[in-house]
Amino acid sequence: MPTNAIPPPSIFHMLERNMGKRLMVILSQAYGFEGTLTAITHDPPGIWLSEAEAVIFRATIANPIPQIAGREERSEIFVNLNSVQRIEVLHEEES
Repeated sequence: MPTNAIPPPSIFHMLERNMGKRLMVILSQAYGFEGTLTAITHDPPGIWLSEAEAVIFRATIANPIPQIAGREERSEIFVNLNSVQRIEVLHEEES
């Protein structure tokens, strides 16, 4: 058996595959950002989003799954990966 196994991809490898795609970056239950991934930094660990929007989520007792309640325009933003809970790649809808 070979002893030099390939290590699993890191978060940076996964992000590099999605360069130029739209992402939803969730920072907390109530707040996140949506934008196009334009750059990745290792020190400090983070990502740059262009055409970004701040997204506000709201959940209720009747509907516990958070829904987008509001958006605020941002142009370009840096998000430190230490404060991120989840990253989702948004797929473009084909007409």
